[in-house]
Amino acid sequence: MYEERASRIPGAVVWTRTAGPGAAYPVLPDGCMDLLWSEGRLFVAGPDTHAHAPGGTAAWAGVRFAPGAAPAVLGVPAHELRDRRVELADLWGAAPARRLAELIGTAADEAAALETVALERAVPPDPLTTAVVRHLDAGGTVAAAADAAGLSARQLHRRSLDAFGYGPKTLARVLRLQRALTLVRRGVPYGAAALAAGCADQAHLAREMRALAGITLGAYDALAKSETPSPSGSSTTA
Repeated sequence: MYEERASRIPGAVVWTRTAGPGAAYPVLPDGCMDLLWSEGRLFVAGPDTHAHAPGGTAAWAGVRFAPGAAPAVLGVPAHELRDRRVELADLWGAAPARRLAELIGTAADEAAALETVALERAVPPDPLTTAVVRHLDAGGTVAAAADAAGLSARQLHRRSLDAFGYGPKTLARVLRLQRALTLVRRGVPYGAAALAAGCADQAHLAREMRALAGITLGAYDALAKSETPSPSGSSTTA
């Protein structure tokens, strides 16, 4: 079972997930990074470019940061963690990570304690990064996003690698797919969801679904009816 709530960190979400019967819901690319807690260990989930299949029976808690926000908290460029799940000790050192794990493990609410750890390191969002996400999520072009940010295409690409883990074109595709899937989960027909999200047609959405999620729209829809997922897909380790 998956549950989430808005975090005290602007744009972030605090979530928990416990194993249950049925197929595991795939974690899809969403432009986000997560700080994770499970069985006494802390992890970081980097930005995904393909679907990730959660496994095992462990319970998880996580803080999912808004796109572009996690690198400042974690102290590492997003592209270094692209498609990776790493222990927090690898980023912050064994001793600090162990102390934090012990603190969270003794808390009455592990998810709330994890959020506090993230909140203590949170910084105000980068206005440029926020503007790029807003522009692309509204269906704007990469060129227009660069112009609005006052950056060249090369500068925007470099800033995007550090903030999101991949270039702005990939981020735009990921955000568009998430817009479409949000509509699909609401019961909007595939073709209408594709057009509303900015795809050329249903076939275009189907191709993007296979490329980024590794499953068909029909398979995703069936899983969506069997489990309540996060709006953008929580990130867990395998």
